[in-house]
Amino acid sequence: MFDKIAVIGSGAWGTALALAAAKAGRHVTLWSRDADQAAAMIATRENKKRLPGIDLPLSITPTSSLQEAVSSARAIILAIPAQYVREICEALAFVMKSGLPVIIAAKGIDRRSGEFMSEIVADALPGAMPAILSGPSFADDVAKGLPTAVVLAAPLAEIAEHLAHALSSPRFRIYHSSDVRGVEIGGAAKNVLAIAAGIVQGRGLGESARAALIARGFAELQRFAKTYDAKPETLVGLAGLGDLVLTASSLHSRNFSFGYDLGQGKAVSEAGGGKLAEGVFTARILDQIARARGVDMPIVASMAAILDGKLSVDDAVNMLMNRPIKEE
Repeated sequence: MFDKIAVIGSGAWGTALALAAAKAGRHVTLWSRDADQAAAMIATRENKKRLPGIDLPLSITPTSSLQEAVSSARAIILAIPAQYVREICEALAFVMKSGLPVIIAAKGIDRRSGEFMSEIVADALPGAMPAILSGPSFADDVAKGLPTAVVLAAPLAEIAEHLAHALSSPRFRIYHSSDVRGVEIGGAAKNVLAIAAGIVQGRGLGESARAALIARGFAELQRFAKTYDAKPETLVGLAGLGDLVLTASSLHSRNFSFGYDLGQGKAVSEAGGGKLAEGVFTARILDQIARARGVDMPIVASMAAILDGKLSVDDAVNMLMNRPIKEE
């Protein structure tokens, strides 16, 4: 049913997902905005810029033509930064067939409109079937074929199940769900919390503090998701707790690394070594939405204030540690 897959975005994550789809037996087109990069991948059968040393099988066809990428696709994977999803979807509207599943592999909330990724796809691509792919996964692990488990959510449970089967392989296991909002909230909020965990690590506050931060941050995530009627089992699963534990514990996580640099005293403009950290863009809008919905998220609020230059790291720690004592 989904034998041909178009992956939009040739970064490390997009390339890794293209490799995963190829290992599942699918024919894949891998779109790059950069014509030179697409040509290099065709010539060398490798994405030297993003995933050096990993061969691209012949079942993956790199291209810089958006129309070529989606012309015969039965499903599309968007593996681009969250803040560019609307722009790419508006371009796709001119070239893709109506009714295709569009699997969003971006984790974030649009910082301008406050929309979730599935809302953007539904608005910019009328007739498309938005789905969300999320969970604890690093591009290098997936590309190398290391065991990884994620979750794919779509409004129609049957479609989610079919897509999960189409993209799963012995080393890339996909669970399916119909809780689209719960899955995308988990993916977006954990990035902000991972920055906070990185700050704790970089500041040398200890493993006990980091564990407490993750636990209390997860409680904030749950409170927020509850206002959207997300399923509790989604939040304690791969897209919620699983993804938070991974990204809040490893320097392989861009968000954790960004926070680590902040904890080490680097400025926001210098942290992360210039690499994209989605949580930076999500923090402020997540804080705004939480306040509007009456959800208490002090860690998220502190991250938004730090990133806006309104609060120092040390002042944020003191503020959080001196909040009123209450029942957990």
